Amino acid sequence: MPAPIASELAYIRFVSVENMMKLVHSIGLETMLKDLARYIEDDFRRWEKFDKTPRVASHSAEGVIELMPTSDGEDYGFKYVNGHPKNTREGLQTVTAFGLLARVDTGYPELLTEMTLLTALRTAATSAMVASHLAPKGARVMAMIGNGAQSEFQALAMRAICGIDTLRLYDIDRAATEKVVRNLKQKGFDLVPCATPEEAVEGAQIITTCTADKQYATILTDNMVGSGQHINAIGGDCPGKTELHKDILARSDVFVEYPPQTRIEGEIQQMPDDFPVTEMWQVITGVAKGRTSARQITLFDGVGFAIEDFSALRYLRDKLHDHPHYQELDIIADPDDPRDLFGMLQRARPVG
Repeated sequence: MPAPIASELAYIRFVSVENMMKLVHSIGLETMLKDLARYIEDDFRRWEKFDKTPRVASHSAEGVIELMPTSDGEDYGFKYVNGHPKNTREGLQTVTAFGLLARVDTGYPELLTEMTLLTALRTAATSAMVASHLAPKGARVMAMIGNGAQSEFQALAMRAICGIDTLRLYDIDRAATEKVVRNLKQKGFDLVPCATPEEAVEGAQIITTCTADKQYATILTDNMVGSGQHINAIGGDCPGKTELHKDILARSDVFVEYPPQTRIEGEIQQMPDDFPVTEMWQVITGVAKGRTSARQITLFDGVGFAIEDFSALRYLRDKLHDHPHYQELDIIADPDDPRDLFGMLQRARPVG
């Protein structure tokens, strides 16, 4: 890493929600999803270089607030994120987030950004990147069970990276399904609203579950899953929340991001501590096998991990060199003499 120039450290780049939306449209949504998937996969290939810890969570009756930190030795990143399912009843987002990227050699932050949109993008990119390794070849049909804020991003990433062109949609709230149909009707999909989850999974090669309620739930029962399917279970993100019957796990090959976190938060929290799983970085690097047969059931128990957020922050930093959709924030005290912070304060005293 080159030595920083003092003037470069005086300000931090800040990407607001408005500028994030400008950036997405400037790059192109599907291009950005593919780019993010590539950055995430690249960081999975160097998995062993990263600091890794389960996210630091503060739980309450209303939801959860979490910090997700990691470092590759050159940069340090973290994300603040919440999960409050009740928020939708009050006209608020279930999930909001922001993130920061800093230099390890100086400790100075260099990027602060909204991550509500960016998390939706990186989550979808991760799902599709994983499916490119685990889903059956030639998969074209995906069931999307849970049609909330993540749905459109998941669908577009699966099309851009895996070739999905048919969506079978189900949500307990019909208005949510109508929202997805409205948003995606001009995007080239064959959209099939379904009355039940059982109907939604018929003929699907990929099943994505992404529901919001933080409770032990059985969105998929064992009889709903057939041989050869890939399950993209991304709704689990905290203790006490599941979407799949445990019998599905017992007959699937389960793939995870970071087992110490997934065993707390994911579908496998239902299973014994020694329940066998395969880490996705091992599949990507060739250390372990992914899909090995046409009849195999593969299951990605995705809870979201800090390295994926780090990849998204790294991607964003790189793109801001060519797409100046950011503001410069003056949040770093930068006295002429690093030892004279007090003098800098005194010189700023109003005259008169």
